[in-house]
Amino acid sequence: MGRWAFEGVEYATRGEMCAARRRRYAELPEAGMNFTQAARAVGVSKRTGKAWRNGRTRSNGRNEKPSADWYRSAVDIPQKISSRHLDQDERISIADWRKAGMGVRGIARRLNRPASTVSREPARNANPAAGMHEPYRARQMSADRLRRPKPAKIHTVPGLPAYIRAGLRAHWSPEQIAGRLRADFPDNDAMHVCAETIRQAIYAQAKGELKKDVIKTLRSGRAQRRPHGQTDSRKPRFREPMIMISERPAEVGDRAIPSHWEGDLIRGAASKSAIGTLVERPTRFTILLHLPDGHDAGHVQQAVIRKMRSLPKLLRNSLTWDRGSELAPHRRVTTALDMQVYFCDPHSPWQRGTNENTNGLLRQCFPKGTDLGGYTEDYLDAVAVELNDRPRKTLGYRKPSEKILELINTA
Repeated sequence: MGRWAFEGVEYATRGEMCAARRRRYAELPEAGMNFTQAARAVGVSKRTGKAWRNGRTRSNGRNEKPSADWYRSAVDIPQKISSRHLDQDERISIADWRKAGMGVRGIARRLNRPASTVSREPARNANPAAGMHEPYRARQMSADRLRRPKPAKIHTVPGLPAYIRAGLRAHWSPEQIAGRLRADFPDNDAMHVCAETIRQAIYAQAKGELKKDVIKTLRSGRAQRRPHGQTDSRKPRFREPMIMISERPAEVGDRAIPSHWEGDLIRGAASKSAIGTLVERPTRFTILLHLPDGHDAGHVQQAVIRKMRSLPKLLRNSLTWDRGSELAPHRRVTTALDMQVYFCDPHSPWQRGTNENTNGLLRQCFPKGTDLGGYTEDYLDAVAVELNDRPRKTLGYRKPSEKILELINTA
């Protein structure tokens, strides 16, 4: 056997052997030995064992911390703990009075604490091995839970980081990912995290599991958070005559009946190019209009008619548009599709809130200030498919594609 050995195990250095001996010394009291017996079992004196437990003061005045302690963990008890938490004397009193047979409410009255606090203490901080409430160990267990920073749940659950990365790469928002996790893993609480947890992992812990390449998949394209409150106002333009949104049936506003749409354009650099967007209000199903030859009134109305003509008649009840002149020939759309067209009030984009929200989502794929004329119709259709395949909070984390098919199949 080698030079540095303990309990039949060889160690490369004396330090490793001594560390193993101290660990063993700390374990023996839990098995029922007293400190003297534990010291003899590992081959040291009672005094050495005491120094291991309590630390020592050297002749030069330097204080050494304990190197082994039967109730201490790897972290020291904080010097100051909030008065909301039980202190050591209160834990000793709880243990003594419970042993004497006093009830929970009686102990709570003596300590001037809620009965729930007294009831919770023995169960939460019991010795896992013996099942007993030991005040000193309970103090340390409570202190351990105060440690910061704690490992984030998002990095400790197998499969969770990969799921989040996949969702971000599919351009799902943190809120959509959090909601879909609950839908996909209804019986696995470990896989349930809130949207804020995901955002913190992205922004605050970008150097960890979720790297900066994942940050690039965020819709905002920013690596830092910033407050909301920015607006994107634009001047409405339209020619008379038009049917105003105030004349639209009430059933359209409350989304009680499907097949009512909202539409607008997202424009490229210097408004020289554009893509049309159509969104069905109840299901959030999105259609993109290819406008390679321009976005004047003639081309826009032709694109609207061509795309929406392929839809079943039950999905064509009305279309609410902004006041832009690109839909000036709206009566042609009404005649061709048998679908009434309404227009928003001046400076009121919120009246087509579903469409405005969708346009914001699409800006991740079609950034402002870029030329939108170079995209093919196949690419626009692929973007629409991806958007329609995202789970939506407002749909109970169902997908627009699922909802539109459900609507068609039940018609």
